[in-house]
Amino acid sequence: MANLNMTSILEKMTGKDKDYRYMATSDLLSELNKEGFIPDADLEIKLSNIVLQQLDDAAGDVSGLAVKCLAPLVKKVREPHVLEMTKKLCDKLLNGKDQHRDIASIALKTIVSEVPNSSVAQSVLVSISPQLKKGITGPGMSTEIKCECLDILCDVLHKYGNLMASDHELLLGALLPQLSSNQASVRKKTVSCIASLASSLSDDLLAKATVEVVQLLKNKGTKPEMTRTNIQMIGALSRSVGYRFGPHLGDTVPVLINYCMSASENDEELREYSFQALESFLLRCPRDISSYCDNILHLSLEYLSYDPNFTDNMEEDTDDESHEEEEDDESANEYTDDEDISWKVRRAAAKCLAALIVSRPEMLSKLYEEACPKLIDRFKEREENVKMDVFNTFIELPRQTGNVTKGQIDINELSPRWLLKQEVSKVVKSINRQLREKSIKTKVGAFSVLKELVIVLPDCLADHIGSLIPGIEKALCDKSATSNLKIEALIFTRLVLASHSPSVFHPYIKALSSPVLSAVGERYYKVTAEALRVCGELVRVVRPNLEGYGFDFKPYVHPIYNAIMTRLTNQDQDQEVKETAITCMGLVVSTFGDNLRAELPSCLPVLVDRMGNEITRLTAVKAFSVIAASPLQIDLSCVLEHVIAELTAFLRKANRALRQATLGTLNSLIVAYGNKIGSAAYEVIIVELSTLISDSDLHMTALTLELCCTLMADRRSSPNVGLTVRNKVLPQALTLVKSSLLQGQALSALQNFFAALVYSANTSFDALLESLLSTAKPSPQSGGVAKQALFSIAQCVAILCLAAGDQKCSSTVNMLTDILKADSSTNSAKQHLALLCLGEIGRRRDLSSHAHIENIVIESFQSPFEEIKSAASYALGNIAVGNLSKYLPFILDQIDNQQKKQYLLLHSLKEVIVRQSVDKAEFQDSSLEKILNLLFNHCESEEEGVRNVVAECLGKLALIEPAKLVPALKERTTNQAAFTRAMVVIAVKYSIVERPGKIDEIIFPEISSFLMLIKDHDRHVRRAAVLALSTAAHNKPNLIKGLLPELLPLLYDQTIIKQELIRTVDLGPFKHTVDDGLELRKAAFECVDTLLDSCLDQVYPSSFIIPYLKSGLDDHYDVKMPCHLILSKLADKCPSAVLAVLDSLVDPLQKTINFRPKQDAVKQEVDRNEDMIRSALRAIASLNRISGADCSFKFKNLMSEIAKSHSLWEKYCSIRNE
Repeated sequence: MANLNMTSILEKMTGKDKDYRYMATSDLLSELNKEGFIPDADLEIKLSNIVLQQLDDAAGDVSGLAVKCLAPLVKKVREPHVLEMTKKLCDKLLNGKDQHRDIASIALKTIVSEVPNSSVAQSVLVSISPQLKKGITGPGMSTEIKCECLDILCDVLHKYGNLMASDHELLLGALLPQLSSNQASVRKKTVSCIASLASSLSDDLLAKATVEVVQLLKNKGTKPEMTRTNIQMIGALSRSVGYRFGPHLGDTVPVLINYCMSASENDEELREYSFQALESFLLRCPRDISSYCDNILHLSLEYLSYDPNFTDNMEEDTDDESHEEEEDDESANEYTDDEDISWKVRRAAAKCLAALIVSRPEMLSKLYEEACPKLIDRFKEREENVKMDVFNTFIELPRQTGNVTKGQIDINELSPRWLLKQEVSKVVKSINRQLREKSIKTKVGAFSVLKELVIVLPDCLADHIGSLIPGIEKALCDKSATSNLKIEALIFTRLVLASHSPSVFHPYIKALSSPVLSAVGERYYKVTAEALRVCGELVRVVRPNLEGYGFDFKPYVHPIYNAIMTRLTNQDQDQEVKETAITCMGLVVSTFGDNLRAELPSCLPVLVDRMGNEITRLTAVKAFSVIAASPLQIDLSCVLEHVIAELTAFLRKANRALRQATLGTLNSLIVAYGNKIGSAAYEVIIVELSTLISDSDLHMTALTLELCCTLMADRRSSPNVGLTVRNKVLPQALTLVKSSLLQGQALSALQNFFAALVYSANTSFDALLESLLSTAKPSPQSGGVAKQALFSIAQCVAILCLAAGDQKCSSTVNMLTDILKADSSTNSAKQHLALLCLGEIGRRRDLSSHAHIENIVIESFQSPFEEIKSAASYALGNIAVGNLSKYLPFILDQIDNQQKKQYLLLHSLKEVIVRQSVDKAEFQDSSLEKILNLLFNHCESEEEGVRNVVAECLGKLALIEPAKLVPALKERTTNQAAFTRAMVVIAVKYSIVERPGKIDEIIFPEISSFLMLIKDHDRHVRRAAVLALSTAAHNKPNLIKGLLPELLPLLYDQTIIKQELIRTVDLGPFKHTVDDGLELRKAAFECVDTLLDSCLDQVYPSSFIIPYLKSGLDDHYDVKMPCHLILSKLADKCPSAVLAVLDSLVDPLQKTINFRPKQDAVKQEVDRNEDMIRSALRAIASLNRISGADCSFKFKNLMSEIAKSHSLWEKYCSIRNE
């Protein structure tokens, strides 16, 4: 049937009527596109011939359709016919009539792009290559033919360059001479053609091509247009091959810089192309270009203001606005020249400078000194496109400063942040002038600059608000302002309001509020939404607190309210506007509620109504939370019941965010309006809450338990509330306490829950205690309770006892000591829990009234069970915290006398010291001396466990008494015993905590003597130093910033496999290799990973990636994992450095993803290998996100290999979508 149909189509295609031919060709196209259409051998020939025939059709639209038919046809016919068509088309292209040449060229391009597989492609290439080469180099070929052939060859090389390796040399030989052609179009096409070829060339051929082009550049007598082409060629090569161009920079960069300086005055394009090539080098060859960076910086700065036809005398600095407006008009009329293209040079220089800023974080301070003033000065650029590039280049400075100094507040005299702060007033002055310009685009650019400033230095504009207000007003009120400009101005206003203190704005509220409020009424939804967000900030600024001293906010209350109310009640508008209006109204009611009493009855019901709508309900719930938390005690009587009922229903919904917001809002409402909500409503809420408690969502559980406590704590709630909690929520809470996942906020909420239950009238303490203790009993189904759960139960018991009062507390302690006095070998879980409970109670209150409790606890040190021993040492330490003067001497005395129990007693001491360091408490001098002597005596102990505990004790003690400990530790860094040196460094690691403390200024000058042990001859000491460096980089990067230039080479050295640390152990039947350096290498790479987060400006990625990271990617499983993480981070943060060496990183990654464990491997090995492959794919996915990664031929092959393997591709896709 299909073939009959075909016959009639083919007949019509040869008809005389052009419309018939058109319709028939269109029918053919739809037939060919059908999945099931498979032609027989006879039909294939007919189809091939007729489509080629139609290409020459006199009617353009018919031949156009025929080209479209080629795309599906190439996939449906066999190879010989494809080759036949290719041959005929090539013939047409080279020897046919002029009018058929275009269509033949398009047809050939279509065939090249649609070839179904690489074997057909190979044959097509064999037939097409010589023809194209002939078209390019053959004698007597016209320019048009050359251009068409170059165009097609460019496509062919782009897609199949790697299949033509054998022809590369011939092609290069044919193409290079064309760079000297007299025809500009031929030269231009040749440049793109060689660039396409370059990405698949071998290094030798690439070098040959580069050398030839550079040679042409060095020839003195070349015509300027040839020189321009050659410079373009250099830039195109660099963009095409990326870092592989690095070795040739030594030849090319000086030549380019020289051309820039010496080009004749009217040869602007030459300079433009030179800058474009330099920009490409900066981004793609960061390692090799570093020695030329200073020269490029000076060159870019010089040409940033290059404007030979224009003298800068009319831009005098005047701040008189009217005068300036006139002047603008004059300057606009005074000088225009269509011939003048010097702006292209300025634009290229700006982009080159931007590349320098982005790719060289280490030059930031220098850039601030040299480039920043020049950039600010060039804001006055007269060509608008260039001005936008100057703005964008300037924006890269603060943005890079933000990236490099994330999380640091060090405003020392040389830090980039400090240098940026110095420039703020100049920037503002210059930008204000730009905000008075007529051009919309300029103003949008100016606001982007200001926005970036506020993001990086949040409070930097405090002194300049007054001068910026007119610019904001003009942007919002001007008739000619576009919505884009308004949005930029509003975003900036919102950022400024949010990041500065409210009092700064009070003099200008009047000027600010009216344009913002009129923007709320705009028709375009994005402007409205942004204006509403600004209103939210404005509300906070107008009345920052209830006293409202010194500023009268009342005149602004109603205008703001009315503007928002109009938007709130309007139904037919965008969701974003609805949500921002609801949020904003929540803020208005909570801030101005006392001045809006008359309006509340009409406004609150609208918000309640929005709670009923699925799209806006989450936002409305959050708005009510804001209103409920207001210190003004807003009168909600008109809607309260309805709101509570809605919220209770929301607790059943599947949407997690909604449930979470609902819990918070209910909590705020009950705290503020409990007296107006009946107990009946409480009971309904509690029933809903009981279903939300589980260890699968601890955050939700914590919020739920907090709400339960609020409900029980409300003095007005009836006894039924406590009863409902006991029946519904308590069983869930007792299940939760057994979970090994319980921690943090959820655990403290659970403790408060038990305390609140004791306080609420009708729950007996004894019953609660009994049920808590019984949760620890091992059940026949689930076996014993997890160790973590026992700690949770013990903490809840302690809180429960404290809440119940002294008498109950004492009786509980007696009961627990009785359990311990009973036969200790029987029930270990019961004993374990009793010890933990005693510790938790003892930490919170003094147990010295119970005689000999310390001896009872220390008896358990004899227990045969390990966990009982450790629980006993935990209990003893915590009991000592409750009464230091009594129990600390006891512990110290025992450590001296009881050799066997030393490890456990040291753990008890550690508990004491850690608690004291957290609570910032002090020790008496006498006991401190005693503790120190004792600890230093044990620092050479043979047992690693003892040494670690001693180190932690010393580290935490250093937080309490830094003046004594830091010198004592420093003195031991030169000790003969390696154990002591290692222990001292680990102690320092424990003393570097995130919170600031008095130790900071004492350890700052001394830290290098500890960290420099990274070059110790003992590997344990080196590893300790690496771990300490890692902790410092994470918690207090400023401590180590100055030492990094010296430390980094030493750290990198620890990542290398050291043969002397690898030993072979003879196990009789087989030999086993042990690598003692593995832990050290793993720690060193993890340390680099941390440094990338906190000290990026100090780490020179290029020198680390090769050779260190490369060798790590090929190392042991434990080392590869952190290396993959580092590679992903570098791909995000320093893409240019990674691109520069991408090829050499592909092999180790490829090896990792193709590794298969042995047939007899155990499950653990198989799982580890799976994790390893996923980790490598995660790094590959990060590399694939870098723009320009496709320049790397090896990486492209790796990606196609992953795409071909079903299992790898599935994993890769799931990782990419994480």
